[in-house]
Amino acid sequence: TFTDAGISSTCSTTGAGRLSTHVLGKGPVDLFFIEFAVNDDQDAGHKLRECIRGMEGLIRHCRTYNPNMDIVITYFVNTGMIKTIHSGKSPIPMAGHKKVAEYYSISTNDLATEVAQQIKAGTLTWKKFGGVHPGPYGNAMCTKMIEKLMDKAWAKPLRPLAAKTAHKMPDKPIDPQSYFDARFIAPAKAKIKSGWKLGVPDWKSLKGSKRGRFTKVDMLSADAAGGELSLEFTGKGIGAYVIAGPDAGVVEASIDGGKPVKIDLYHRYSRGLHYPRTVMFDADLEPGKHTLTLKTIAVEGRKQGGTAARILQFVAN
Repeated sequence: TFTDAGISSTCSTTGAGRLSTHVLGKGPVDLFFIEFAVNDDQDAGHKLRECIRGMEGLIRHCRTYNPNMDIVITYFVNTGMIKTIHSGKSPIPMAGHKKVAEYYSISTNDLATEVAQQIKAGTLTWKKFGGVHPGPYGNAMCTKMIEKLMDKAWAKPLRPLAAKTAHKMPDKPIDPQSYFDARFIAPAKAKIKSGWKLGVPDWKSLKGSKRGRFTKVDMLSADAAGGELSLEFTGKGIGAYVIAGPDAGVVEASIDGGKPVKIDLYHRYSRGLHYPRTVMFDADLEPGKHTLTLKTIAVEGRKQGGTAARILQFVAN
């Protein structure tokens, strides 16, 4: 059984949040392929801490769920990452993901460095590889590297009556706030005070491109400033998996009645697309029960976006 759980544009934070629902919830997993190097870079623009928190969230959650699970982390690549590799440095997402891979003894498929080295040697061009979304030649390169990895891992025949052996799990995480307890909380769990409604948005009336996978899904939506809701949750972090289009606005989040924090949902790719992304309102809470208060607000002088917010799922950690 093969499960294709990829969602374009999303980063490792989103991956950690949806792991239970979109991967582990599909049934037992023996072999899991993960790639977030490019989207942690060009989409999310994550700093090292977030790259570690997202990837460790995925790995530690997987190995807690199934200690026998084999995992391969692949690094795809963009032109900016190639320049960084050519300068002798490691792109930030790759550095973060490698730290996690080494800590948990996870196999990696460093396609990014292979592409960078071949381009530098003159044996490959970016066009031939196929770009950020590789063409047939680029995907074949990745396939061959995975085949080589597996041939090396399984070079020797299994012992007679060989039994499955659990992978060792480090007692402590690299970062205690990593997203290994991340999970969705249905938007229906929120208590609406004003301005929000649950249902399928009227996409035909909204400007911007839409991706079909999201256009028939119930969301918690507010179109104007003044919308307010609250959500009770247990954990050490809270955020939301949202669709942010040309009309995406700013929300004000406060935890347990604390100081409100403004979060702009608009992304640079939102200008012409209703764009999926995860925003964390607070990822460094003390573990326990908390209450989120979320408001849509108007911001004077803002040159982009509007006042809308559309939540697919809340993400608690």
